[in-house]
Amino acid sequence: MIGKVNSEAGFSTLVFLALLLMLSLLGINAIMTATDEVDIAGYELNATKAFYAAEAGLEEAAALITDHYEKWGKPPNSLPSGQITFGAYTVNWTVTKPGATQLKTMTTGAYRGLYALSDEYQIESTASSPGVKARTKLTMTLDASVVPIYQFAVFYEDDLEIAPSPPMTIGGRVHSNNDMYLQSNNSLTIDSYTTAAGSIYHGRSPKSGKSDNYGDVLINDKDGTPQNMKNPDGSWLDATDPDWVSESISRWGGLVEDKSHGITKLNLPVVSSGVPKDMINRAGGGNADSYEHKADLKLIDGVVWYRGADSIWNNVTTQFTDQGILTNNTFYDGREQTDANSWDLDLGNLGSSSYWPASGIIYVDNDLSGLQGTRLVNGAELHGALTVASANPLYTVGNYNTINKKAASVMTDAYTVLSNDWNDADSWSGIDSRIAGNTQVNVAYMTGNKPSGAGSGTSYSGGFENLPRFLEDWSGKTFTWIGSAVDLWESEQATGYWSYGGYYTPPDRNWFFDLAFLDPTNLPPGTPLISVIQQTSWNESIAYID
Repeated sequence: MIGKVNSEAGFSTLVFLALLLMLSLLGINAIMTATDEVDIAGYELNATKAFYAAEAGLEEAAALITDHYEKWGKPPNSLPSGQITFGAYTVNWTVTKPGATQLKTMTTGAYRGLYALSDEYQIESTASSPGVKARTKLTMTLDASVVPIYQFAVFYEDDLEIAPSPPMTIGGRVHSNNDMYLQSNNSLTIDSYTTAAGSIYHGRSPKSGKSDNYGDVLINDKDGTPQNMKNPDGSWLDATDPDWVSESISRWGGLVEDKSHGITKLNLPVVSSGVPKDMINRAGGGNADSYEHKADLKLIDGVVWYRGADSIWNNVTTQFTDQGILTNNTFYDGREQTDANSWDLDLGNLGSSSYWPASGIIYVDNDLSGLQGTRLVNGAELHGALTVASANPLYTVGNYNTINKKAASVMTDAYTVLSNDWNDADSWSGIDSRIAGNTQVNVAYMTGNKPSGAGSGTSYSGGFENLPRFLEDWSGKTFTWIGSAVDLWESEQATGYWSYGGYYTPPDRNWFFDLAFLDPTNLPPGTPLISVIQQTSWNESIAYID
């Protein structure tokens, strides 16, 4: 009996020891598992921190590239690199440019169909920390493109209003960075892509103080067929329609779009600081964007300066007056209701002289008393590609750039067209003495405007149809224009309000975009650029635990 008890006791001890061993093993396993999970959680936390640190490096590099393009509109002279500290992590980032600048066609948004000069940048950012068992390397690719602005027939920074009395056709793309108002007394036809970052309306802006007109407003659809904004019941299809997006797509096939379709503002032409008008303001006071810096010929306060091959500025005022290149005249500007002191540049005489600017850029700013004007005369045939940037109001007299057409532009406070039959002596007489003659101008122009609602109360800007100003009776006469029209600022020197019938009557307008500008080799000298920065790829190329 005693032997049996001892045997059972021994067996029980063995069972107990086996259970104890099993529980010990389970406990050890649980402890080891918990330790591993804590370690893994720690590693994952460290990896996440490293990821965000590396991402911060990407963002810093991308911001530097974007800032450079927004200021200068071109690739940086040297590719940036840097190091930052993000918590316990050291982040090293580099930028490389794998290929050469490419010419490409944009495919999205209001840029769709425009060409751009494009550079691709690859940014690599690596985050690591001593003693931390996690490191992450991220890679991002940026596409940095610059779009020449003279690819639009019409580009407005603020509200765009078009309300012609005679029939009018606009050939080329039309864009407003704000709202767009379309109407006509007879008919208005736009034959290309029409976009607004605001809304597209039929009728007048409420700021204009004028009533609506109900002539046809035709915009070409994707097949090139003009489609009317007017509905069969006499109402109008515009942004006030509850089904505007679907109805507009159905009618125009995606060629009429506004903010409801996802159109956003297009970046303004590149300026390093300040406002776009700095391009025509004088270079003093640290204005790095003035076209005075780009010019090789300038007229400043009545003095002509020419920069020769040695880059030294020479006073050539006497030579210019002796050779008939520069004359000083006076005429009456009926819109401004004052005499204009006119600095007339004879471009024919300039072309036959030795002073044609090598850069193709002339700058003018006569900061003198009274209304100062820059007039381009005898400009039917230009000696070469030419841009004239004037802080003063600018006038072209007669046909401009119509013989052996060159790439040409003007940038000015306000732009006025004087016809082939303009005579200074008649400028002080009534409108019956100022009968215009048919005239053609082939030029891209960037100019100011007196917007609707400027000043107190309501007033009409004159619309795009009067963005180039007129001072003659143009009834039954034709003004032909081929180029690109850009309105970015409010006129500060030519500040007279638009009015009808007193100082002018409108021409028949035959206006088209210059298709030559679709070739970047045919752009005017110093064409302003729009910068577009887009992220094209992003990946976590290395993420591991040491």
